Amino acid sequence: MFVYNVKINGSKTFKYFFVGIVLLVVIIVGIVTLKIFHGAINNHETSSCMPQNNVFKITASNYTNVLKSVHDNIDDYIGININFTGYVYRMIDFNENQFVLARNMVISSDLQTVVVGFLCECEESKNFNDNDWIEITGTVTKGDYHGDMPIIKVTEIKKASKPNEELVYPPDESYIPTSGII
Repeated sequence: MFVYNVKINGSKTFKYFFVGIVLLVVIIVGIVTLKIFHGAINNHETSSCMPQNNVFKITASNYTNVLKSVHDNIDDYIGININFTGYVYRMIDFNENQFVLARNMVISSDLQTVVVGFLCECEESKNFNDNDWIEITGTVTKGDYHGDMPIIKVTEIKKASKPNEELVYPPDESYIPTSGII
C-alpha cells in the first residue's frame, strides 16, 4: 500500500484558482462579444429588409422597433429612405399636407390598442381619406411637432390593401437600437 503525503501551499493555490477564473471570464466575454458582432454583421448583410435600392422596408414585425429607434435617435436617421404601409390618421392640429401613417399597437393581453406611426408630409395626402390604407416611400427628416420629431417627406404614395398583419406589438425588450438600417 502506498501513502502519498501532499503538502498544499494555500496562497499559491488561491492565485492559480483566481487566475483560472479570470481567464475563464475573459474567454466567455470574448466569445459572447464575437457572437454579438458576428450576428449583427450577418443580419445586416443578409437582411431581406434592405433592398438594393437603399430603401429600408418597414414590416409589421420590425415596425415599433424602428419607430422607437428613429424617435430616440433622430439625428442618426436623417436622410434614410424608408418604405412602409399603414393607414392615414390625422389630428386636428396637423397642416393639410400632414398625416400619420399609422398602425394600431397592442398594449394589453385583451388586445387594447393605441395608434402609433410616423408623421408624414406630402401634398398628395389630400387625395386620401382618414383610415385609407396606403404605402409610402420617403426620406426621414427632422421637424417640429410639439418638439423635435422625425418627419417623413413622402416621395411616393399609393393606395394599398389592408395587410394580413394589421396590428403591431411593442418594441422587443432585447432590441438594441443601432444604425443598422443605414
